[in-house]
Amino acid sequence: MDRKEIEIYTDTITLGQFLKWAGVVQTGQEAKHLIQEGEVILNGVPETRRGKKLQPGDVVGIDGREWIVVQGDQEV
Repeated sequence: MDRKEIEIYTDTITLGQFLKWAGVVQTGQEAKHLIQEGEVILNGVPETRRGKKLQPGDVVGIDGREWIVVQGDQEV
């Protein structure tokens, strides 16, 4: 399975925000629908909470695709 790294520049990010940031969905409504329907897998387990906070190392999966959350360089 192909796993793409997605950098975040904060300590955490919500699942709904992550799906938009990663380009998986275009809108928050699309993210809400996918999450509520149980189509989003977080670390191997279906996740239905849009506000679930993700941290570096978490793995998000949808339809056989996976994204891993990694910490990007935080420039000041």
